[in-house]
Amino acid sequence: MGTKAKQLDLRDIVTSYPDFPKPGILFRDINPVFKRNDALNHITDEFYRRYGRARVDVVAGIESRGFIIATALALKFGKGVVMVRKAGKLPGKTLKRSYDIEYGSATMELQQNAISKGENVLIADDLIATGGTAAAAAQLVEELGGKVAGFAFIIELSDMRGADRLRKMGYKVQSLVTYHGE
Repeated sequence: MGTKAKQLDLRDIVTSYPDFPKPGILFRDINPVFKRNDALNHITDEFYRRYGRARVDVVAGIESRGFIIATALALKFGKGVVMVRKAGKLPGKTLKRSYDIEYGSATMELQQNAISKGENVLIADDLIATGGTAAAAAQLVEELGGKVAGFAFIIELSDMRGADRLRKMGYKVQSLVTYHGE
């Protein structure tokens, strides 16, 4: 008789770095996750399980680790990818949105022709903290006439309340690993 395969726990793969990029910040590094094929398959399978019945027309990746996740999800969903980037990184006409992040402020942009009116967009990133970057990405998608199908995050830092912020705004938010005050 066969044995049940052990469920992959991404917590066992994510590496934590205290005081990076500055004192008081505990950085959750998902680079070891990206190195492992089984972890990447787990991520895409899980998000497909959670969003596979939703209508997704395109996956938007938030700079920069979100590009990797978005590309993997787009392949799994059979869709294309668009990039939400830091200001000044995209050619052509763009929309910009400024916001606060956990240790400063930033401006994100999206090409004006990246999203068509009525398209359902799944937004992906590695981590949700305060939610500023994700909220800015959603605003850009909606300003172009798109609809946010949901958010896909590998890591959620629950004490930072970003996922709660997005949920209160009416968005579906899925995270694979949640850290509570750790």
